[in-house]
Amino acid sequence: MDAMRLIEASRCALARSQESASLVAEVWQSQALAQAIGSRLAVAGPPELRGEALGLSELSGRGCAVLSHPPPEPQEIRAAKLTTIGDAHDTLLGLGVLLGEVGIALVTVAMGADDEGVYWQCMEAIDAADEARDRVLEMLRRLAARARDAPEPSGTRPMC
Repeated sequence: MDAMRLIEASRCALARSQESASLVAEVWQSQALAQAIGSRLAVAGPPELRGEALGLSELSGRGCAVLSHPPPEPQEIRAAKLTTIGDAHDTLLGLGVLLGEVGIALVTVAMGADDEGVYWQCMEAIDAADEARDRVLEMLRRLAARARDAPEPSGTRPMC
């Protein structure tokens, strides 16, 4: 499945979640998707993105690991359905929005936490989502720089 479809599915599922447990489950799904997209870009993405993409994958994996939520059954993991990234720029824009929404969802869970352990798990997961989003923004900057520095195709230069 295309990354953008998975991102949209994750955003919708996160928005529909009302209880803390379902929010945490959707945060886990979103972080797993960010990890998968980062891994895919690190292996097969534009060369200038590979280092940041690897960092995105590692940070998103940390975001999954800090949550004391049991992972879903393998067939329920949205990220496992990732088959193609499509346009890296569009995918990264969508992923950046999703990671911002993940941070907001985690703040909601942390504010309602009765258990101090849950609160601190949320804080660590917020840090991981924020750092992952920073990586996404850096990759977008690098793509913009590449587009700006790319030579114009022959025959399209201005006549003046």
